[in-house]
Amino acid sequence: MAKPPLEPAADGVRLFLKVTPKASRDRVQGVAEGADGRQVVKVTVTAVPEAGKANAAVIALLAKAWGVPKSSIAVVAGGTDRSKVLFVDGDPRDLSARLSAWLAGLGD
Repeated sequence: MAKPPLEPAADGVRLFLKVTPKASRDRVQGVAEGADGRQVVKVTVTAVPEAGKANAAVIALLAKAWGVPKSSIAVVAGGTDRSKVLFVDGDPRDLSARLSAWLAGLGD
């Protein structure tokens, strides 16, 4: 079974993403299996992958969807790659519950 796209960390959670920049609109497409067998959340943004613009657009989109401040989300791996790991700062149990419910809603 594939590893989930969300995992608890010391002071928050990590979320694994597959990002497509220069798309027609900013949106979360759902969950898919990544190249390494881990599930990833597929996100598209209209921003170009230059000077961190696409990363900033991903953070803004997800912060709004989750109701958390943009400052609590950081790209911790894959800054210049389509495969990214985000860290969301906060209570790991609370965030895991909230984001797991959000992930479950992506299949609707």
